[in-house]
Amino acid sequence: MFGCIVAGRLIQTNLQQVDVNKYVFELPDAATVNHIVVFLLGTIPFDPGYAATVHFLWPGSESGWKLLGMLSNEKPSAIFRLRGAIIPSNGQNPTFGTRLITGGEIGAFSSDSNVSSITATLGISIEPISVIEAQITNLSPQINATSSENISQISINILKNFYNYVTSFCASTIPFGAQKIGIGNSYISAKVFQDWYDGYMRKVKMDPSIVLKNESDTV
Repeated sequence: MFGCIVAGRLIQTNLQQVDVNKYVFELPDAATVNHIVVFLLGTIPFDPGYAATVHFLWPGSESGWKLLGMLSNEKPSAIFRLRGAIIPSNGQNPTFGTRLITGGEIGAFSSDSNVSSITATLGISIEPISVIEAQITNLSPQINATSSENISQISINILKNFYNYVTSFCASTIPFGAQKIGIGNSYISAKVFQDWYDGYMRKVKMDPSIVLKNESDTV
């Protein structure tokens, strides 16, 4: 029902159901996680009046589960930045402890684990939309600011990819169906714009986290 991708990694298939309406993904090497994409697989949409909250648990955190955001039939995917906002920037592993996700015990983490072997947990809880909206309203300003930062970075990455692709087809002679770009004798066929869109959408379907990657990572 749910999918999860840590930016730069393969899609995760280790979804576990821990209660009637609660699911978790274990995130290995959590100290290296920066952005994470959570999405509906589309096979089992939410029942009317229901959606899901998305939570993150850093092992040993005294504050417990952190609410990241939500998924719904109208918003089937979401991107969250964890580094610095949720995950300690120094990657330290706090004290030993176990945490709960509203009724479901997730497990224990040892403080003597090596930083590279820290495993964090992503939790998803299906709840009535009215309950979820109240929780989202109370999200900390830090999380809300992070969402805005994600949107800005995604826009920059897409525009940079678009510009670099399209301008690579500039020609000094006028090809069939060309549009003049900028000042001077530079021309680009209108078909290039459609080719970029089709190619980029194929990449997004194969790897939704591509929108978070720098241009050098998407070549």
